[in-house]
Amino acid sequence: MLTVSIQPMSEKNTSPPYRILIVVLWGLLSSCQPNGLSVQIHSPLSAGEPDAKILFLAGTDSHWPGSHEHRAGSELLSAALRLRQPGFETVNVYGGWPEDESLFEDVDAIVLYCDGGESHLINGHLRKFEDLVQEGAGVVALHYCVEVPKDSPAAAAMLSAIGGYFETWWSVNPHWLAHYTNLPDHPIARGVEPFSLEDEWYFNMRFIDKGVTPILSAKAPLATMERDNGPHSGNDSVRQLIEEGVPQTTAWAYERPGGGRGFGYTGGHYHANWNNSAARELVLNAIEWVAITP
Repeated sequence: MLTVSIQPMSEKNTSPPYRILIVVLWGLLSSCQPNGLSVQIHSPLSAGEPDAKILFLAGTDSHWPGSHEHRAGSELLSAALRLRQPGFETVNVYGGWPEDESLFEDVDAIVLYCDGGESHLINGHLRKFEDLVQEGAGVVALHYCVEVPKDSPAAAAMLSAIGGYFETWWSVNPHWLAHYTNLPDHPIARGVEPFSLEDEWYFNMRFIDKGVTPILSAKAPLATMERDNGPHSGNDSVRQLIEEGVPQTTAWAYERPGGGRGFGYTGGHYHANWNNSAARELVLNAIEWVAITP
């Protein structure tokens, strides 16, 4: 088996020859990827009935190698979660929404890791998704899947599930080095030390009025506003916030008024960033928090 290690790619190393090399590598690697939908069920490592059932719903991989690796990221988090919580059962679905919706039975939490916008996995399955939220299932949304079409039924569903979403022409998606120097006193931040990490940290989310607690916040540098205004790149309102040095929320927790919890995490663009113990532990804490409610 050929193993290719690709580090996070910045804007500076995307010259034409580099792009050509990446395209060739991406074609070779994509040809080796499994096609279609796959399901892996991991029973609890401990004996007895599961303490919780977590379903990881991963879309197909996209972007360049090393970015948006939804399957590998989900498998990494799933395995790490079972080591932390031997009584948890995890179900890993890769490649789309499962045809067999019985997989959602008795689920305590859903971890979404997929492309967003018009390609979001919930768009064609809103009734089931809304039913799961109404039943109290926790929802964790990672990176691009915090974005759903603006003012759509999917946007209303995401607001209900996790308390916020990426709204085009309002939210922005720059790549930047965030310094998280102060973490809140919250179960999701338990044991997580301040850290710095370069990622495609989205911010200026569209949040619901009540129940949202910022978990990761940092001052975004002026360089994040270098692009012209656009559906993902900037607007006058967010530019003013950055000029004033207002900290930007890039991860948050949500307590639903009717019961159930949600968590949004805008990092996760680079697969290598799951090697960062602080970021990884924060997300694992969040999965446990949304799954195990009082």
